[in-house]
Amino acid sequence: MSVEAAEGYFRRQPFEEMGYAKLDSHRELRSGFPEVIYCSGKPDDCLVSIYRKMYEANGEAFGTRADRHQYELVKQEIPDILYDEVSHILKIEKPDKKRLGRIVVCTAGTADIPVAEEAAQTAEYFGSYVERIYDVGVSGLHRLLARLEQIQKANCVVAVAGMEGALASVIGGLVRNPVLAVPTSIGYGASLNGLSALLTMINSCANGVAVVNIDNGYGAGYLATQINRLAIQKET
Repeated sequence: MSVEAAEGYFRRQPFEEMGYAKLDSHRELRSGFPEVIYCSGKPDDCLVSIYRKMYEANGEAFGTRADRHQYELVKQEIPDILYDEVSHILKIEKPDKKRLGRIVVCTAGTADIPVAEEAAQTAEYFGSYVERIYDVGVSGLHRLLARLEQIQKANCVVAVAGMEGALASVIGGLVRNPVLAVPTSIGYGASLNGLSALLTMINSCANGVAVVNIDNGYGAGYLATQINRLAIQKET
Protein backbone atom coordinates (compact mmCIF):
# COMPACT_ATOMS: atom_id res chain seq x y z
CA MET A 1 0.00 0.00 0.00
CA SER A 2 1.02 3.62 -0.38
CA VAL A 3 2.55 5.62 2.47
CA GLU A 4 -0.66 7.66 2.70
CA ALA A 5 -2.80 4.53 2.96
CA ALA A 6 -0.49 3.11 5.62
CA GLU A 7 -0.71 6.32 7.65
CA GLY A 8 -4.49 6.18 7.42
CA TYR A 9 -4.50 2.57 8.56
CA PHE A 10 -2.43 3.24 11.66
CA ARG A 11 -4.48 6.32 12.56
CA ARG A 12 -7.61 4.22 12.81
CA GLN A 13 -8.96 3.15 16.17
CA PRO A 14 -8.43 -0.51 17.05
CA PHE A 15 -12.20 -0.86 16.74
CA GLU A 16 -14.93 0.54 14.52
CA GLU A 17 -17.64 2.44 16.37
CA MET A 18 -21.15 1.59 15.16
CA GLY A 19 -23.11 3.02 18.07
CA TYR A 20 -24.74 -0.27 19.07
CA ALA A 21 -21.52 -2.25 18.52
CA LYS A 22 -17.76 -1.80 18.45
CA LEU A 23 -16.19 -4.07 15.86
CA ASP A 24 -12.80 -5.29 17.07
CA SER A 25 -10.88 -4.79 13.83
CA HIS A 26 -7.49 -5.51 15.43
CA ARG A 27 -8.43 -8.75 17.15
CA GLU A 28 -6.69 -10.93 14.59
CA LEU A 29 -3.51 -8.87 14.97
CA ARG A 30 -3.56 -9.45 18.73
CA SER A 31 -4.80 -13.03 18.99
CA GLY A 32 -4.45 -14.57 15.54
CA PHE A 33 -8.20 -15.00 15.21
CA PRO A 34 -10.71 -12.53 13.73
CA GLU A 35 -13.83 -11.53 15.63
CA VAL A 36 -16.78 -13.92 15.37
CA ILE A 37 -20.44 -12.90 15.48
CA TYR A 38 -22.75 -14.44 18.08
CA CYS A 39 -26.06 -14.15 16.25
CA SER A 40 -28.68 -15.27 18.75
CA GLY A 41 -30.61 -12.37 20.26
CA LYS A 42 -29.18 -9.66 18.03
CA PRO A 43 -31.68 -7.20 16.53
CA ASP A 44 -32.17 -7.76 12.80
CA ASP A 45 -30.81 -4.43 11.61
CA CYS A 46 -27.77 -4.66 13.87
CA LEU A 47 -26.94 -8.17 12.72
CA VAL A 48 -27.14 -7.30 9.04
CA SER A 49 -24.98 -4.19 9.48
CA ILE A 50 -22.36 -6.07 11.47
CA TYR A 51 -22.12 -8.80 8.82
CA ARG A 52 -21.83 -6.24 6.06
CA LYS A 53 -19.07 -4.32 7.84
CA MET A 54 -17.06 -7.44 8.69
CA TYR A 55 -17.38 -8.81 5.19
CA GLU A 56 -16.29 -5.50 3.65
CA ALA A 57 -13.28 -5.34 5.99
CA ASN A 58 -12.11 -8.97 5.81
CA GLY A 59 -13.69 -10.60 2.78
CA GLU A 60 -15.28 -13.18 5.07
CA ALA A 61 -17.45 -13.40 8.18
CA PHE A 62 -18.41 -16.15 10.62
CA GLY A 63 -21.39 -16.31 12.96
CA THR A 64 -22.66 -18.86 15.46
CA ARG A 65 -26.14 -19.66 16.83
CA ALA A 66 -27.99 -18.16 13.86
CA ASP A 67 -31.47 -19.11 12.72
CA ARG A 68 -33.01 -19.30 9.25
CA HIS A 69 -34.72 -15.91 9.63
CA GLN A 70 -31.34 -14.28 10.25
CA TYR A 71 -29.87 -16.13 7.29
CA GLU A 72 -32.57 -14.80 4.97
CA LEU A 73 -31.94 -11.25 6.19
CA VAL A 74 -28.16 -11.38 5.77
CA LYS A 75 -28.50 -13.10 2.39
CA GLN A 76 -30.22 -10.01 1.02
CA GLU A 77 -27.00 -8.07 1.68
CA ILE A 78 -24.48 -10.87 1.03
CA PRO A 79 -25.96 -13.31 -1.53
CA ASP A 80 -23.11 -15.82 -1.15
CA ILE A 81 -23.58 -16.27 2.59
CA LEU A 82 -24.00 -19.92 3.66
CA TYR A 83 -26.18 -21.29 6.44
CA ASP A 84 -25.91 -24.72 8.03
CA GLU A 85 -29.18 -25.93 9.57
CA VAL A 86 -27.39 -28.46 11.79
CA SER A 87 -24.76 -26.28 13.47
CA HIS A 88 -26.64 -22.96 13.03
CA ILE A 89 -23.49 -21.40 11.59
CA LEU A 90 -23.82 -18.48 9.18
CA LYS A 91 -20.64 -17.84 7.23
CA ILE A 92 -18.91 -16.65 4.11
CA GLU A 93 -15.30 -17.70 3.57
CA LYS A 94 -12.46 -16.81 1.28
CA PRO A 95 -12.33 -19.42 -1.50
CA ASP A 96 -8.59 -20.14 -1.31
CA LYS A 97 -8.39 -20.96 2.39
CA LYS A 98 -5.89 -23.68 3.35
CA ARG A 99 -6.62 -26.16 6.13
CA LEU A 100 -3.60 -27.61 7.91
CA GLY A 101 -2.74 -30.04 10.69
CA ARG A 102 -5.27 -32.53 12.03
CA ILE A 103 -8.13 -32.24 14.49
CA VAL A 104 -10.54 -35.11 15.11
CA VAL A 105 -14.05 -34.36 16.35
CA CYS A 106 -15.89 -37.30 17.92
CA THR A 107 -19.43 -37.62 19.23
CA ALA A 108 -20.97 -40.13 21.57
CA GLY A 109 -24.26 -40.12 19.68
CA THR A 110 -25.99 -38.72 16.63
CA ALA A 111 -27.91 -36.25 18.78
CA ASP A 112 -24.59 -34.60 19.71
CA ILE A 113 -23.76 -33.76 16.08
CA PRO A 114 -25.10 -30.15 16.10
CA VAL A 115 -22.62 -29.16 18.83
CA ALA A 116 -19.87 -31.20 17.17
CA GLU A 117 -20.48 -29.46 13.85
CA GLU A 118 -20.20 -26.08 15.54
CA ALA A 119 -16.77 -27.17 16.79
CA ALA A 120 -15.68 -28.71 13.50
CA GLN A 121 -16.78 -25.83 11.30
CA THR A 122 -15.25 -23.28 13.67
CA ALA A 123 -11.89 -25.05 13.45
CA GLU A 124 -12.17 -25.30 9.67
CA TYR A 125 -12.97 -21.61 9.35
CA PHE A 126 -9.84 -20.81 11.34
CA GLY A 127 -7.70 -22.94 9.01
CA SER A 128 -7.58 -26.38 10.60
CA TYR A 129 -8.08 -29.71 8.84
CA VAL A 130 -10.85 -31.60 10.63
CA GLU A 131 -11.90 -35.24 10.54
CA ARG A 132 -15.30 -36.26 11.92
CA ILE A 133 -15.97 -39.53 13.73
CA TYR A 134 -19.57 -39.61 14.90
CA ASP A 135 -21.68 -41.99 16.99
CA VAL A 136 -18.87 -43.81 18.81
CA GLY A 137 -20.18 -43.62 22.37
CA VAL A 138 -19.31 -45.99 25.19
CA SER A 139 -22.49 -48.08 24.84
CA GLY A 140 -20.74 -49.65 21.83
CA LEU A 141 -17.04 -49.24 22.57
CA HIS A 142 -16.00 -51.36 19.59
CA ARG A 143 -17.14 -48.52 17.29
CA LEU A 144 -14.59 -46.18 18.86
CA LEU A 145 -11.80 -48.75 18.88
CA ALA A 146 -12.33 -49.39 15.17
CA ARG A 147 -11.27 -45.78 14.49
CA LEU A 148 -8.59 -45.55 17.18
CA GLU A 149 -5.60 -45.30 14.83
CA GLN A 150 -7.18 -42.33 13.07
CA ILE A 151 -7.97 -40.64 16.39
CA GLN A 152 -4.46 -41.15 17.75
CA LYS A 153 -2.95 -39.29 14.79
CA ALA A 154 -4.76 -36.05 15.68
CA ASN A 155 -2.98 -33.05 17.15
CA CYS A 156 -6.08 -32.54 19.26
CA VAL A 157 -9.31 -34.49 19.82
CA VAL A 158 -12.68 -32.89 20.54
CA ALA A 159 -14.99 -35.30 22.40
CA VAL A 160 -18.64 -34.25 22.34
CA ALA A 161 -21.07 -36.16 24.57
CA GLY A 162 -24.30 -35.82 26.49
CA MET A 163 -25.95 -38.37 28.79
CA GLU A 164 -23.22 -39.25 31.36
CA GLY A 165 -20.38 -37.81 29.23
CA ALA A 166 -18.00 -40.77 29.55
CA LEU A 167 -16.60 -40.54 26.02
CA ALA A 168 -14.00 -37.92 26.91
CA SER A 169 -12.49 -40.06 29.67
CA VAL A 170 -12.25 -43.10 27.41
CA ILE A 171 -10.53 -41.15 24.64
CA GLY A 172 -8.30 -39.39 27.16
CA GLY A 173 -6.91 -42.74 28.23
CA LEU A 174 -6.09 -43.77 24.66
CA VAL A 175 -4.34 -40.77 23.08
CA ARG A 176 -1.17 -38.78 23.76
CA ASN A 177 -2.39 -35.36 22.63
CA PRO A 178 -4.92 -33.05 24.34
CA VAL A 179 -8.61 -33.93 24.53
CA LEU A 180 -11.19 -31.14 24.65
CA ALA A 181 -14.39 -32.38 26.23
CA VAL A 182 -17.70 -30.76 25.27
CA PRO A 183 -20.71 -31.71 27.40
CA THR A 184 -24.04 -31.42 25.60
CA SER A 185 -27.53 -30.90 26.94
CA ILE A 186 -28.66 -34.21 25.39
CA GLY A 187 -30.18 -36.71 27.82
CA TYR A 188 -33.08 -37.57 30.06
CA GLY A 189 -34.16 -35.82 33.26
CA ALA A 190 -31.25 -36.68 35.51
CA SER A 191 -28.82 -35.39 32.90
CA LEU A 192 -29.95 -31.93 34.10
CA ASN A 193 -29.55 -30.36 30.63
CA GLY A 194 -25.89 -31.30 30.39
CA LEU A 195 -24.83 -30.73 33.99
CA SER A 196 -24.27 -34.45 34.60
CA ALA A 197 -21.99 -34.71 31.55
CA LEU A 198 -20.16 -31.55 32.59
CA LEU A 199 -19.46 -32.90 36.08
CA THR A 200 -18.34 -36.27 34.69
CA MET A 201 -15.89 -34.58 32.33
CA ILE A 202 -14.54 -32.22 34.98
CA ASN A 203 -14.02 -35.19 37.32
CA SER A 204 -12.34 -37.34 34.67
CA CYS A 205 -9.53 -39.56 35.93
CA ALA A 206 -7.92 -39.47 32.47
CA ASN A 207 -5.01 -37.08 32.09
CA GLY A 208 -4.94 -34.39 29.41
CA VAL A 209 -8.70 -33.73 29.32
CA ALA A 210 -9.89 -30.12 29.42
CA VAL A 211 -13.57 -29.15 29.51
CA VAL A 212 -15.52 -26.28 27.94
CA ASN A 213 -19.02 -25.15 28.80
CA ILE A 214 -22.20 -27.09 28.01
CA ASP A 215 -22.97 -27.05 24.25
CA ASN A 216 -19.99 -24.75 23.62
CA GLY A 217 -18.83 -26.22 20.32
CA TYR A 218 -17.44 -22.87 19.24
CA GLY A 219 -15.14 -22.64 22.26
CA ALA A 220 -13.84 -26.15 21.64
CA GLY A 221 -13.21 -25.48 17.96
CA TYR A 222 -11.32 -22.28 18.78
CA LEU A 223 -9.13 -23.90 21.42
CA ALA A 224 -8.52 -26.97 19.25
CA THR A 225 -7.23 -24.68 16.52
CA GLN A 226 -4.82 -23.01 18.94
CA ILE A 227 -3.44 -26.44 19.90
CA ASN A 228 -3.31 -27.52 16.25
CA ARG A 229 -1.36 -24.39 15.27
CA LEU A 230 1.22 -25.07 17.97
CA ALA A 231 1.63 -28.62 16.70
CA ILE A 232 2.09 -27.38 13.13
CA GLN A 233 4.75 -24.90 14.27
CA LYS A 234 6.60 -27.68 16.08
CA GLU A 235 6.54 -29.89 13.00
CA THR A 236 8.01 -27.14 10.80
